[in-house]
Amino acid sequence: MIFRGIQKVTLLDYPEHVACTLFTGGCNFCCPFCQNASLVFDTSPVRISEAEVLFFLENRQGYLQGVCITGGEPTIHKDLPEFIAKVKKLGFNVKLDTNGTSPEMLRQLVESKLIDYVAMDIKHVKAKYTKATGILEGLLLEQVEESIDYLLRGVIEYEFRTTVVKELHSPEDVGEIARRIVGTPRYFLQNFRDNEEVIKKGFHGFDEREKKILLDAAKVWVPEVAFR
Repeated sequence: MIFRGIQKVTLLDYPEHVACTLFTGGCNFCCPFCQNASLVFDTSPVRISEAEVLFFLENRQGYLQGVCITGGEPTIHKDLPEFIAKVKKLGFNVKLDTNGTSPEMLRQLVESKLIDYVAMDIKHVKAKYTKATGILEGLLLEQVEESIDYLLRGVIEYEFRTTVVKELHSPEDVGEIARRIVGTPRYFLQNFRDNEEVIKKGFHGFDEREKKILLDAAKVWVPEVAFR
């Protein structure tokens, strides 16, 4: 695999782990509010080989506890399972960030015990998924729904999360998403933050008063909800 970046140390990306984060390039969504345009379109000039990543990890055994693999969308890379198997042999726990569009690979990774934690993004309510992702293919939405149902079975430790954007998400939307994932142990909201890498300009995050309204809407259905 080729990676587009490494965050060498993070205390935030992998709950209760000192970890590093690996960034893959390319994505099968084109969310207009995405903050990583160069990863989505795979135009980042950074190219880090699998061998370089494994060398980096070998030299941090005993220091780092986990590896978070994010993107882009990692599951579009067919050699992801083979790479993770090499990481697991080094003794690291692995967290996968995913948009849920590859339930087959998600199931394979879980059942092969290659991953230890999953963070799945839910972009919007079902009726507005196209607006939030820029994708018209109904099949991808079916795959997202399949991944949600799979994780709700409790087959692995996981979390759901949604990046909320003032122009796209209402309290009613957040409440509907939370109702869809009743039974989940945790649900995180991520407030949109503008930067130079955002795919489409003109979006805004929520202020503190508005954030509380969103939390209250979600807590009707999920007991543990927080902004991250």
